[in-house]
Amino acid sequence: MQDNKPRGIKRLVKAFGYSWQGLCFAWRNEIAFQQESWALLVMLPLALWLPETRLESAILIISVLVVLITELVNTAIEAAIDRHGDERHHWSAVAKDVASAAVLIALIQCALVWALVLF
Repeated sequence: MQDNKPRGIKRLVKAFGYSWQGLCFAWRNEIAFQQESWALLVMLPLALWLPETRLESAILIISVLVVLITELVNTAIEAAIDRHGDERHHWSAVAKDVASAAVLIALIQCALVWALVLF
């Protein structure tokens, strides 16, 4: 059986394209992702300038990236659930609420990390 899936560099290029499409979708359609991205642009230079060590800088940057990653996963879960229709279902609401809670926890951890490192 012949497998026509791309391999090597071709696969990486295709995967990057799909990832870029996902980022563009999130940017165009998710206000929270836009806000968190702008926060990253402000916080990134601060994370490089304020801490005393590179390890502290890395921890600050990672904490902000975790928020963006979690927001992307939340968006993916919401899109997958919304695809199945507009009717309300208990488990659909639970999935969306839990994904939203993950974003909240990511934001809390980010704030705690920044507070602990900088103060």
